Amino acid sequence: MSDPGVVIVGGSLGGLRAAEQLRSAGHTGPLRVIGEEVHLPYNRPPLSKDVLADPGDDDVDRLHATLAFRRRASVADVEFLLGSAAVGAELGARTVRLDDGATLSYDGLVVATGLRARRLDLPGPAAGRHVIRTLDDALGLRAAIASRPSVVVIGSGFVGCETAASLHTLGLAVTVVDPAEVPFARALGPRLGGAVRRHLERAGVTFAMGVGVAGYAGTEAVTGVILADGRVLDAGLVVEAVGSRCNTEWLDGNGLDLGDGVLTDNNLAVAGTERVVAVGDVARFPNPLVDDVPRRVEHWSMPTDTAKRAAATLVAQLTDEPAPDTPFTPIPSFWSDLLDLRLQAFGSPALADEAILEEGDVDRLADGALITYRRSGLLIGTVAVNLPPARQRQLRERFLERVS
Repeated sequence: MSDPGVVIVGGSLGGLRAAEQLRSAGHTGPLRVIGEEVHLPYNRPPLSKDVLADPGDDDVDRLHATLAFRRRASVADVEFLLGSAAVGAELGARTVRLDDGATLSYDGLVVATGLRARRLDLPGPAAGRHVIRTLDDALGLRAAIASRPSVVVIGSGFVGCETAASLHTLGLAVTVVDPAEVPFARALGPRLGGAVRRHLERAGVTFAMGVGVAGYAGTEAVTGVILADGRVLDAGLVVEAVGSRCNTEWLDGNGLDLGDGVLTDNNLAVAGTERVVAVGDVARFPNPLVDDVPRRVEHWSMPTDTAKRAAATLVAQLTDEPAPDTPFTPIPSFWSDLLDLRLQAFGSPALADEAILEEGDVDRLADGALITYRRSGLLIGTVAVNLPPARQRQLRERFLERVS
């Protein structure tokens, strides 16, 4: 009997880490990674920061080489099918259908299809509207800004504000628009979110908060953004940073819970089927570190953390061994660069009911600040602004002491 083969659908960080962890967990059979992009897995966070802010080399291959993840020797034999998208699956028959009509059979399946940028369905021209999710997105936006001195960024989350800060450093007039009253209100809370807004405003970034977008002005290309209150903001181009959508349509018709990503158990085994696991920000799983509510986590650390547990789970299923019996309790972590601010966080600040300023002054963020987040009195997350690495390690150890 031949070794079982595993198909990994998704060619970004989650797919790469899943392949690595499957090898580490003892899987020796064939591994195939299906990637919709033509590029091997690369680092996405720099797209709205370093790549956008550096008007340098536009050669996509050279730029990709600077962002590509180093592949371990253990996955040298993994087959990457790039430029291919999964468009359907028959989980009962253990097959995946690709957009070129090919059908792949598998013994085990990893769902690592992640997210795509959400687009606004608004009246007006399409030309001049950009998103940032892929390397090609970032290069397309970077090529467009040379002749467009005014930019409107719709969305005041991390991607929106990072993009606004990067474009501001290039000398563009940037306005951030959002129906929310405060940037990062959910992720950081109103106090820190408001402080970040004030910091960016002092640097020259404009905000139009508490108002939605009704449409786009212009004929062949965008010339302005029409706000819900009737104002029109000049815009040579627009960046829509309004969240994301889960890439799960290819799994339709299999009886899975796809209401928000892919529902799994704590071991990342997809609910309602066999020999299928999910990794990364498409996986909706319960984390006992917080509670028993399944949630997706869109932080950079999640593909690596979930891939390790999902690989162990899938290998156990393929070999008829018991599933891992220790709770899977990953600690989310993320960072953001905004002009001269570096925000570093871990835990789940968005789930807190209380935020406490423990160090520094929110009106002097560049000098350093520490905010802790609690739920029902228990420490649940931490955000540090411009604190040294040694202090960061102390904070993480403190968090681990609380949850251990």
